[in-house]
Amino acid sequence: MDIIKKVTVLIVCLFSVLELFSQELNYSNNRIAVSFDGNSAPDNEYKWPTGDPDDWGALVASCAIMAKLELQDKLVHCSYNNFIDAPAGPDDENQLKISADGCITRWKFNKDVFFDVTTQLSKARTSLATEMGKSTADDPLYFLHAGLSEFLYQVIEEVIAKGKIEALNHVYLISHSKFNENEIRRDHHHTWEDVQKLCANRIKYKKIKDQNDKHTPDNLWHSMDDFSVWYWMRDHKDKNIRWMYKRMQVHSVGHADISDCGLFYYLLVGDDNGSPQKFKSFIGKGI
Repeated sequence: MDIIKKVTVLIVCLFSVLELFSQELNYSNNRIAVSFDGNSAPDNEYKWPTGDPDDWGALVASCAIMAKLELQDKLVHCSYNNFIDAPAGPDDENQLKISADGCITRWKFNKDVFFDVTTQLSKARTSLATEMGKSTADDPLYFLHAGLSEFLYQVIEEVIAKGKIEALNHVYLISHSKFNENEIRRDHHHTWEDVQKLCANRIKYKKIKDQNDKHTPDNLWHSMDDFSVWYWMRDHKDKNIRWMYKRMQVHSVGHADISDCGLFYYLLVGDDNGSPQKFKSFIGKGI
């Protein structure tokens, strides 16, 4: 009987912890940080020279979600091209810089929170480390994991070096991609599992479902080469929504893929099953 009681208590405690974590994950106008990969300059030392071009449009769609909700001031860090050791490219061919700069001017984001990791690694690392290091129970940071993990690993090293490791208890990481968590571009790079070990699992981790459904164009955020489900952007009265469609079109292999913005839609709208039509209703008459 004692064993049964102990097991019951353990089960109750487990569900209480899970319920508490679910409640704590609820976003309430807190700080947001994100790091994208998507490098467009070729990295010829790696088996796939360029990055995932979904981010070229996904960065824009992510900023559109924030701007629609008037949360521009809550974005405290946005790094992009975050493949460590990859080369920089000229600005006029740097697809993520073009997207980021457009969001800054069109939707009034703070230009000082955007960083190209290939040219601003130290500044980008310090920016995110600072935001993580000042996190508290009353001022948590929500980090959206939209790129590979080596950049994050280096950031956590800096947080620890500054004596701020306990602040990581108030950082929430949301991911949807096994690739972003596990892929490395150099043998000495690190995975999300390595990050967890480094911080002794202090960061709160939420994995939502993969935001790609390539075989069902009207579901989630990746409709392969079927752009018709996104024509509402192309034909929108708001010129900035039409620009968002154009940024989606620059995808290097012609896919209609903005899958990483599903992280933002989940966090800010509460739905991990977005779709072109849901996004159309959300954007409405424009931003």
